[in-house]
Amino acid sequence: QVQLMESGGGSVQAGGSLRLSCAGSEEFFSSRYCMCWLRQAPGKERERVSCISPGLITNYADSVKGRFTNSRDNAKNTMFLQMNSLKPEDTGMYYCAAQEFCAGHYGPWGQGTQVTVSS
Repeated sequence: QVQLMESGGGSVQAGGSLRLSCAGSEEFFSSRYCMCWLRQAPGKERERVSCISPGLITNYADSVKGRFTNSRDNAKNTMFLQMNSLKPEDTGMYYCAAQEFCAGHYGPWGQGTQVTVSS
């Protein structure tokens, strides 16, 4: 049973934009869960990109602040990541994940969506 599913990845040139979506089960868009975007570039550790609380408070990695915007529509059980001014270093597999009570481990995870930014 798929609980979270990402979409919207693709290939763009530097400076371009993409919008990722994460659709999921209703329980993850309740007041219990933060929803997060994480990414992993080839040969690098997975890193947190952004999380959004049930009350729509967001946080971002320094590397994406001012360029990425995280949002969620609890009524539609969907989270979005608007990515503008993309850089080659943004290339990687992007995952959405739930974080219960906005602390601790992440899970479940989606299967990921690939983002490739060329220079």
